Amino acid sequence: MENLWLQKIAENPGHSRWYIERFRTLARDGADLAGEARLIDAMVPRGARILDAGCGAGRVGGFLAAAGHEVTGVDLDPELIAAARQDYPGPEWLVGDLAELDLPARFDVIVCAGNVMTFVAPDTRGEILRRMRVHLADGGRAVIGFGTDRGYAVADFLAEAAAGGLVPEVLLSTWNLRPFADASDFLVALLRPA
Repeated sequence: MENLWLQKIAENPGHSRWYIERFRTLARDGADLAGEARLIDAMVPRGARILDAGCGAGRVGGFLAAAGHEVTGVDLDPELIAAARQDYPGPEWLVGDLAELDLPARFDVIVCAGNVMTFVAPDTRGEILRRMRVHLADGGRAVIGFGTDRGYAVADFLAEAAAGGLVPEVLLSTWNLRPFADASDFLVALLRPA
């Protein structure tokens, strides 16, 4: 099975542009688009090295850079990376496949928001989690959020994370710190190296 984001682009070549404009409109309308970033910001000291994995158009990483962190964002979609560079200059925005992630830096936090793990090709999920683990600095953590109704069972995710060297510290159902329960429709997993 292929990457679902690339599948959407193949079906609708204007999908990335629609996505970019949707979030630009929400921002202009005053929508709160920084919930994920506020959680990450609270986890680290000022000046932390942060990887925004599957950064899209830079919404999360842009906020974190403005808060004083050293941010690198990686996304498969060159159109989204171009929008991130335009809307949020400063961070390093890179086009890349998370299943092939190989950066020289190690990060205090890796954030993977926006259902990214449900868009990647299912057979790459384990490798992505393994590569996240490799890119964590000592004491670093990965924070991954996705809808539990999007084809990636929580038990499968946790098993693949464990196989990749990551274990849960905290499981939440929202980015604003609500506890996770079996009936939760969203997961925010704070993971640490095993």
